[in-house]
Amino acid sequence: MPLARSCRLYGISPQAIYQRLQRHARRQQTLAPVEDWVREVRRRLPRLGTRKLYYLLEPRLQASGIKLGRDGLFDFLRERRLLIQPKRRYTKTTDSRHWLKKHPNLLAGMSVKRAEQVFVSDITYVESDEGVHYLSLVTDAGSRKIMGYELSHQMRAEDTVKALQRAVKARCASGSLIHHSDRGVQYCSGLYQRELSKSGIRPSMTDGYDCYQNALAERVNGILKQEFLTVRCRTYAELKALLKESIYAYNHLRPHLSLGMQTPESVRKKASSITELA
Repeated sequence: MPLARSCRLYGISPQAIYQRLQRHARRQQTLAPVEDWVREVRRRLPRLGTRKLYYLLEPRLQASGIKLGRDGLFDFLRERRLLIQPKRRYTKTTDSRHWLKKHPNLLAGMSVKRAEQVFVSDITYVESDEGVHYLSLVTDAGSRKIMGYELSHQMRAEDTVKALQRAVKARCASGSLIHHSDRGVQYCSGLYQRELSKSGIRPSMTDGYDCYQNALAERVNGILKQEFLTVRCRTYAELKALLKESIYAYNHLRPHLSLGMQTPESVRKKASSITELA
């Protein structure tokens, strides 16, 4: 159907159509740098969500005079097929059916008010072409910073202890500290419990196999695997190098909604400076 006839049927003029196309072309030209900025951010944070992405891009948008709100950025990414699609996959790595001593849940009804008040730990699996590997993480619940980690070929207490030792070595504060984990055999082992005791850390565990009682640790696992470890590595050594880069980016570059869009490292630095002044 000719354009003139279509316009008569809809009660609009051909001129209005051409003007709309011209406005759209100008808008696309104005937004052209935004796609480059998005790809630049995602080179370091490959699966960063749109709200956090907008927070990082907002200063550039304002400096360049580009009017683009958060909803507009959603539409922009959707149009260019740049929205992040969620991954949902779960594998159980906890074996709590053992005779070793299990400790009570000290976090029930407790709110975390400062950095290095509570460490949460968990083990998750990661894969390379060489097989399945296991990642032990220790995270500071107050700042969300990954304090210690260890990548290994097996789920052994020795490897979880190495992650804990890194976390203890990275501490800035000297106040009381609780270590919270699931009831896995690695955390209940005498080796791990002796390491906690040596560092003056009180053990706390979930009441049973309930992932919601260790939700922060599970959340950090998910962020690393869904946002950072997105490329399948050929070897264990490649995976270890990628993991090191990913944890640096998580701690120093990725803003957190729960931290008021600050990074874990910036929150921890502020907390440590306040402690020094006190």
